[in-house]
Amino acid sequence: MAPALAERAGAVHEVPSGRVDEIAGALLGEVDPGELIVALGGGRVVDTAKALAAARAPGQRPLVAAVPTTLSAAEMTAVHRRAAGADASLPGVRPARVVNDPALSASQPQVELAASAANALAHAAEGPATLRASPVPALAGREAARLIGAAYADGDAGPDRDILALAALLSGYTIDSAGYGLHHVLSQTLARFGAVGHAQANAVMLPHTLVALERRGAAGAGTLVALAGDLARRAQAVSLRELGVDEFTLDACADAAADRAELDATPPRPDRDELRALYAAAF
Repeated sequence: MAPALAERAGAVHEVPSGRVDEIAGALLGEVDPGELIVALGGGRVVDTAKALAAARAPGQRPLVAAVPTTLSAAEMTAVHRRAAGADASLPGVRPARVVNDPALSASQPQVELAASAANALAHAAEGPATLRASPVPALAGREAARLIGAAYADGDAGPDRDILALAALLSGYTIDSAGYGLHHVLSQTLARFGAVGHAQANAVMLPHTLVALERRGAAGAGTLVALAGDLARRAQAVSLRELGVDEFTLDACADAAADRAELDATPPRPDRDELRALYAAAF
């Protein structure tokens, strides 16, 4: 997708599927601690690069550059899992250089792109609803949500990919500033324990978590439910059952999600019963 990057790199590492902490842990001994790390790929690839940089002692940390190929906006945040075997107390790393070219960041096939757009919409909607929200990131989130709707305004015609790329960048700025809350706890836990892709997890949960955010006073969350439902349909992620999740997994996800500290970011903190009910609504 970007051959000049590979040609000029000192070494090229393919990032496999799997968990970021385990992938980064396996790569720790292969990446030169003094070199610039350039991530070309989606959220898993970018998060792996961030985890590798975070594993170094503060004085050794190289810069991370990111060239995203999805709308995950991982390149805009310092949020990521730490590499297995590394000091988990070291701070997260945000890429210092980002090249967001719509020809790459919005290049996915339409089904996958819709799921990635749902992830961006979740960033845009949840950021303004957390306790850390502030006016400028909230405005960026509202603009990102508006742009996502505009990108899909032509119905079943293909979306405007340039608009989606800008929306994802703004949504990433929003969530990096405001932090995660209810929606992302549910989606991340589902991806981790339910064998559902990260973007699909966001797409299938968002129509339901927006309602929960609206109950908590999140301005504008309710107006995005129809758009979130349309993205879920386009992403072929309308229900957890269709994604292969069984009801036993819903209980396990609800148990794991209930222990996440990030739930405090969108008060009142949901209890285990509410989390299970939201998974059930998506089932």
